[in-house]
Amino acid sequence: MLPDESLTSEKENQKSSPVIGEDFSFELSARQGRARAGVFHTPHGDLLTPVFAPVGTQATVKAITPAQLWELDANLVLANTYHLYLRPGDELVAEMGGLHKFMDWPRPILTDSGGFQVFSLSDTRKVDADGVTFKSHIDGSLHRFTPEKSISIQENLGGDIIMAFDECATPSDREYNLRSMNRTHAWAQRCLEAKRRPDQALFGIVQGGVFQDLREESAAFIASLGFPGHAIGGLSVGETKAEMHAMLEVVDQILPDEKPRYLMGVGMPEDLVNGVLRGVDIFDCVLPTRLARHNAAITHTTRLNMMNAIYARDPKPLEQGCTCYTCQHFSRAYLRHLIVAREMLAATLLSIHNIHTLLKLVREIRQAILGNRFEDYAAEFLANAANPQETE
Repeated sequence: MLPDESLTSEKENQKSSPVIGEDFSFELSARQGRARAGVFHTPHGDLLTPVFAPVGTQATVKAITPAQLWELDANLVLANTYHLYLRPGDELVAEMGGLHKFMDWPRPILTDSGGFQVFSLSDTRKVDADGVTFKSHIDGSLHRFTPEKSISIQENLGGDIIMAFDECATPSDREYNLRSMNRTHAWAQRCLEAKRRPDQALFGIVQGGVFQDLREESAAFIASLGFPGHAIGGLSVGETKAEMHAMLEVVDQILPDEKPRYLMGVGMPEDLVNGVLRGVDIFDCVLPTRLARHNAAITHTTRLNMMNAIYARDPKPLEQGCTCYTCQHFSRAYLRHLIVAREMLAATLLSIHNIHTLLKLVREIRQAILGNRFEDYAAEFLANAANPQETE
């Protein structure tokens, strides 16, 4: 369990006695250009946006304990419907009291619909108007997801924010994107009809690939259904950065201002800044922990490959001035030693630093918006990202 003082702090930061059926209201605190700073209320606490969610695919953020996540002051964690459905099973999670109790995480949780993972199984799945039949990547057993099944699984998991079941298409195939967009729209309506729990916020998902007219149509249709928030899917899946930015600008003009926008699966520091510049409030990505498991550290200006021999006798922290536990206690030389020795601690320490870097970035972005200086902040940040320099 988390320390008692942490639980006390959480209670102090939440509205008193959150109840089932809370309205998941979203309040904009400040704007600068299209960038927004806001508050999204959930039964497990308020999300101060912009916010980044570390990914806990199988009810765990890899190599990190819940207590460490708390110490990092993560406010939102993502868990994956597809993986938890297959193992240990959503009914077991419900029997154990839901994800919050199962993984000992008292703050908000977001679950995806399972759609992205299912459609990634291109060789082992079959799509029709009703849903998707697929084979498990674990044992090859046959399964079927429909919009109703996805909602049922997510209601068993018990996250605060849940996703409509959608189809994620190859971004540049227009014919496929048109079909998948129409299917996504029909499935969004079925998800709304299937939803039963009032203590969960169901977000609709905008699709349309890299085609402006499809994105416009999808954003308008999904916005018309009355979801409490909207996700932007089908990006960061092979398109160029310029194409992603253009599509964000399209949907930004159509999605309602009074509801949060969630850009799915995006987590490079410059992508967070560019997303906020285009009206995005919520981000998630496996990047900080995946890079850590592959011996890489994220800094504000570059990425460090800690296997490089130049770090073998380097006494400096990963990033000068960083206040994370890793940088406050360990040198690059020690971290490289752990990697070479194949010690598990390497992944933990690099994950702590990488998650801290992204969480600190979104907090800085929020303060810059509140202080009406985000445009200058973003310009300087992106200029540095375009000309990366290793931190001294």
